[in-house]
Amino acid sequence: MDFLNNTEIVVTIGFLIFIGILIYVGVPGMVTKKLDERARRIKQELDEVRALRDEAQSLLAIYERRQKEVSAQAEDIVAAARVEAEKAAETAKEEIRRSVARRMQTATEQIAAAEQAAIRQIKDRAVTVAVAAAGDVLRQRMQPGDADKLVDSAIGEVGAKLH
Repeated sequence: MDFLNNTEIVVTIGFLIFIGILIYVGVPGMVTKKLDERARRIKQELDEVRALRDEAQSLLAIYERRQKEVSAQAEDIVAAARVEAEKAAETAKEEIRRSVARRMQTATEQIAAAEQAAIRQIKDRAVTVAVAAAGDVLRQRMQPGDADKLVDSAIGEVGAKLH
């Protein structure tokens, strides 16, 4: 037993016994089992991450599609608003044209009415002046007996025209 004095041999034998006990107790199987479980958990987590990534990509694609649709709708709305604004502007222009035409017509009619009223006033004034002048001339030239004859003759004419 001389070999027991050699520490290297004793350490080697102790190490082999320790390894044998570990194998007997099943430590390599437990370590393998734990490593397998850990590998399975990592694989599950990777699968979940892949699924989440795929889901995120599909959601991103959906949102990008919706964004394009919303952009297209916004452009359509803006285009429709421009068309409506142009129509409203044309309608407003046409209404202004009609309003100006009506006002011009009204002004023209008012000017014509004022003109006719002025002509009537001038005629009335001329008639008044002419009647006054004729009255003055008749008074100066007519004899008192002639006036009664004229009044009787006018009454006769009025009576004949009324009947």
